[in-house]
Amino acid sequence: MRIASVLAVALTALGMAACGGGQTGSGGGSGGNGPIKLGAWFPLTGPVAASGIPQKEGASALFDQLNAKGGVNGRKVDYIARDNAFDPQQTIQAARQLVGEDKVVAVVAANGTAPSAAAFPFVMNQAKVPIVNTYGGAADWYKPAKPLLFGDQTLYEEQGAAAGAWAAQDGHKNILVVRSDPAAFAGVAKYVEPGAKAANPGAHVNQLVVKFGTTDYSPIVGQVKAKKPDAVVLILAFPEASAFLKQAKLQGVDVPAYGYGPTADEGLIKLAGSASEGFHALSLTKPAMDPSPAMQEYRQALKRFAPGQQPSSNSAIAYASAKAFAAVLKKVQGAVNADSIAKAFESAGTVKTGILPPLTWDKGHHLGTNQLQRVTVKGGKFVAVGDFTTPPPVVGQ
Repeated sequence: MRIASVLAVALTALGMAACGGGQTGSGGGSGGNGPIKLGAWFPLTGPVAASGIPQKEGASALFDQLNAKGGVNGRKVDYIARDNAFDPQQTIQAARQLVGEDKVVAVVAANGTAPSAAAFPFVMNQAKVPIVNTYGGAADWYKPAKPLLFGDQTLYEEQGAAAGAWAAQDGHKNILVVRSDPAAFAGVAKYVEPGAKAANPGAHVNQLVVKFGTTDYSPIVGQVKAKKPDAVVLILAFPEASAFLKQAKLQGVDVPAYGYGPTADEGLIKLAGSASEGFHALSLTKPAMDPSPAMQEYRQALKRFAPGQQPSSNSAIAYASAKAFAAVLKKVQGAVNADSIAKAFESAGTVKTGILPPLTWDKGHHLGTNQLQRVTVKGGKFVAVGDFTTPPPVVGQ
């Protein structure tokens, strides 16, 4: 009896190997009628869980919404989220679980630049699983294009340049960047000055470096006050940007403040209250409370499938990233695997989510956009300033 069971398991394993293993089984999504298994890692615990949790809920809401309508090409989506606590080593562990245990055919709308990059060698190079529309990214991810990596988010470096350009276009010449100390923040901050000078050659930019996770911004704002800038650019996580704005108001530091993508979140308004009024930021999406039909659909999906989550840019970007992936996935006829997903992206044409800028991928360009939406806090909510705009061409030069 036991020998027969062992033989059966061995034969099953051989059958899976002949079909390409978990990547091609119907459960994983390839050629059968079972669910298409997708996965992602998010910081569901730790210092940036305030971003990771709504992102997980936003992406999950999109796939739940699709499943309620019959799925993708008649197949339901099984979206599996694992916690990485924004830690590279925990991300590698999450990746091994998603690929080895869960048998996902793609990683979609995951969170984190450094954490995700740590998982690249295993996920894309060894396991040959695509990583698509990650929240985060760097210029070297897409130049040159990596075969199984596709993105829908304007590079952080370009976000820094766009923030500097906006401040300079508003007439500010003595700009101070307040940034967290990790290298990822430094990489964004260094492009604020080129962006500002592209808009106004007379602009000058200095930096003030803050330890990541700082909660008491009283001494930081005191230093800002002493430097007498006519504008500040905040390259901080939104809870820290909120702490800065509150303390600046308390100390009477009345200078315009600008921020990059991660600061354009409704959580900043909730934490900073009236101190956030007038704050400028670059958003990856239309504002969460925008009245457009696509944003209304997003809010309805969130209300139905993630009722504990309030609309925010974090859930909106993940919802939109999942929506863009689903639109491309619908173009796959037949087996759903690394090759078919990559080919679908490279021939997708222009994908419009109504939330992100229009996205276009091809064989040589795996980053779908470099546009951003300017937003400003007015009346306690982010409102759009014009339409999507392109940062100055200073990155990579």
